[in-house]
Amino acid sequence: MNDSPKGERIAKVMARAGICSRRDAEKWIADGRVSVNGRVLATPACVITVQDEVVVDGRKLPHKEPTRLFMYHKPAGLVTTNRDERGRETIFDKMPQGLPRVVTVGRLDINTEGLLLLTNDGELARYLELPATGWTRRYRVRAHGHVTQEKLDRLKKGVTHEGINYGPIDATFEKQQGANVWVTMSLKEGKNREVRNVMEKLGLTVNRLIRLSYGPFLLNDLPVGAAVEIKPKIMQEQIAGFFKKQTQDA
Repeated sequence: MNDSPKGERIAKVMARAGICSRRDAEKWIADGRVSVNGRVLATPACVITVQDEVVVDGRKLPHKEPTRLFMYHKPAGLVTTNRDERGRETIFDKMPQGLPRVVTVGRLDINTEGLLLLTNDGELARYLELPATGWTRRYRVRAHGHVTQEKLDRLKKGVTHEGINYGPIDATFEKQQGANVWVTMSLKEGKNREVRNVMEKLGLTVNRLIRLSYGPFLLNDLPVGAAVEIKPKIMQEQIAGFFKKQTQDA
């Protein structure tokens, strides 16, 4: 379960097993879905070792598999979640066959398409989501309205919209196509609906949003709805900081 003789917090162990993120693990524990050695947990303040038996939703927690990372071309119209309370289709309803149990690295909203990273290691997902990791997310945006490069350049200093501060954004005007403008945007924070909110600040309404890249990983010509595994050697090279940290924590 956990090779550390001192043990680890249960939410971290669940995340590393690839069944959910650490945040979701804490919620599942609060919902009474997790037991340790036959006792249902009421709090995530629990440290476990390899000798402990963890059961989630009636199933024994699987042992951690080698870390894997996938690129997935999310179609528009799917929710990035395991379950949707409103009954909408999720990415996991349409996921290609043959993938292991995975969690997403961050989220794309229902109307956003493009590159979404998937991993069987919830701790890796958490690491890649952190702004401190410093990875740039690049988007291609179609929006209703008109804008100039001069206005887009102002985003390099950051912007505040409806009380929320957004960090520096690199934005490049591509073309005006009738009533719509195409813009490429690069950012590092990845706050909820950041691109849509920033464009709204400029008087534009986003009607298509495509994520082209996440850090060093590029969407390129990956077909819509398809997923491809990143080779372990490339993953180790590009995410060396994560694996170094895991070795130090072991």
